[in-house]
Amino acid sequence: MKLIIQIPCYNEAETLPETLQQLPRQIEGIDVIEILVVDDGSKDNTAEVARAFGADHVLSLPFHVGLAGAFYAGLDECLKLGADIIVNTDADNQYNAEDIPVLIYPLLHGKAEIVIGDRGVGSLAVFSPLKRKLQVIGSRVVSAVAGLDIPDATSGFRALSREAALRTLVLSDYSYTLETLIQAGNRGMRVISVPVRTNPPRRPSRLMRGIGDYLTHSTATILRSYTMYRPLRVFFLAGLLLIIPGMILVGRFLIFFLRGEGGGHIQSLILSAVLLIVGFQTGLIGLVADLISKNRRILEDILYRLKQMEEGERK
Repeated sequence: MKLIIQIPCYNEAETLPETLQQLPRQIEGIDVIEILVVDDGSKDNTAEVARAFGADHVLSLPFHVGLAGAFYAGLDECLKLGADIIVNTDADNQYNAEDIPVLIYPLLHGKAEIVIGDRGVGSLAVFSPLKRKLQVIGSRVVSAVAGLDIPDATSGFRALSREAALRTLVLSDYSYTLETLIQAGNRGMRVISVPVRTNPPRRPSRLMRGIGDYLTHSTATILRSYTMYRPLRVFFLAGLLLIIPGMILVGRFLIFFLRGEGGGHIQSLILSAVLLIVGFQTGLIGLVADLISKNRRILEDILYRLKQMEEGERK
């Protein structure tokens, strides 16, 4: 059983040594542990520091692609290196490396395909009260959208089985955390959370520039990911929100018309016609989007089989 711990990095030469030194080299049930550092186009000497402090593999991306892109590139490289289990952690030593055995335990015993490290965001002292509240609300929204129970949806401390990694796609250019959970939930993967500890922050978050920026990107990611997997439901509900007022206005006009007062309410009839037409068109868009979604599922299965074939050729 081979475990690869991957660390996406961008200009982390200062914090990386401590992170690497604390990673475990022996875990019960694991035969081989290797460390992969994904250098996301760093402008400092992150790659050199990674090699000097014990990284077994360094994947240097030619330019900065962002956290989501670096995470996905790392998954692909881990699969090529023959990982049976992949653990993702941050370069700033935010997560306690001693909890990696706890994180992979459900995978080793076949209880899950993806395990998320739960930091207890509702009571995490390093977060402001507002951020704690937003993290809890956001995790509940993602849980509802994905059909999972994930108390810490934004945690980057997570473990994936080889099968889960093969089926994971990352399309976002912001963060992978929310998108991959919604994707896993809609594919019926077994996802669970385990409590993990955190270390005092070494620096401010580079991903979250502010509450407004975080809310904007996270909301867009949730809506896009959910629409990708449930387009008919999304567009049908949107169309219904237009059709219902349109029908109400039609009924209102008919009441006035039967009273002989319809001449003064033509505007309501025009507005209802517009709402009904747009509502029905939105529903039709949902049908087309649903067909596209089904084709996307087919393409994902083809990509999955191609990855399996590439693995067979490497062996």
